[in-house]
Amino acid sequence: MEYSYLRFPGFKIKAVTLSYDDATIYDEKLIGILNKYGLKCTFNINSGILGTSERFLNKDQAVKLYKDTPHEVAVHGAVHHALDTLPTTAQICWEIISDRHELEKMFGRIVNGMAYASGTYDTQAVETLKYCGIKYARTIENDTNFALPADWLRMPATCHHTNPELMTLAQKFLELKLQPRFVCRQPYLFYLWGHSYEFNDNNNWHVIEDFCKLMGGRDDVFYCTNGELFEYVTAFNNLVYSVDGKWVHNPSAIDVYLDYLGKERLVKSNQTINLGEE
Repeated sequence: MEYSYLRFPGFKIKAVTLSYDDATIYDEKLIGILNKYGLKCTFNINSGILGTSERFLNKDQAVKLYKDTPHEVAVHGAVHHALDTLPTTAQICWEIISDRHELEKMFGRIVNGMAYASGTYDTQAVETLKYCGIKYARTIENDTNFALPADWLRMPATCHHTNPELMTLAQKFLELKLQPRFVCRQPYLFYLWGHSYEFNDNNNWHVIEDFCKLMGGRDDVFYCTNGELFEYVTAFNNLVYSVDGKWVHNPSAIDVYLDYLGKERLVKSNQTINLGEE
């Protein structure tokens, strides 16, 4: 039996995504830099904190800034409670569901991703997310191996932007190739996270500018939000194969790109193909 392996859209082997938290006024400058270099970001928002100080965007500002952009909004908890400190499942549910509901009303879209407030969680929190309709959740754990998430409700990032090895890691990522003997190897992910106010407080906007300048505008990179990454990998995982692995059906609404025996194969939405045929 032969196997097919995931490739990102356009048969790319690398993807880049970012995740920034708390919806502060400095997100506007961050978005300007991201748009300049063609990167995408997921902004994790505490809807119950919006407008509570000059540092946080208010609801009208948030809608104006994030809506109708290539970027994504996601849950960060209504008031930024660390979920592992909440004593009951009901309180965890309220922190997540009330935030999700408010964001969906604000932005007129389904919101089913999140980042853990303060980066903390426990088994009770993770299990509760499943009942709240959350499909992926970012932690603050690091994985510098550029691997795709093994557990979407405990997603690690590659690093925080304060990592002193940030640019070294970025350059290493960009130089990655699939060697012939590893033609079936899985693709790579670079996932950066942080808070935009850190650039203002530390007077180091050059950090994110330099990163985006290096990482952006490349033909071999799939630039995506966290949600787009999740949806694409899920579409790949939901492909239906014949018993010998040669026929494949794509029941999703997303075209999926594959490597099959070193050959590029595209399985369009709702299409069934013989992978061995040219």
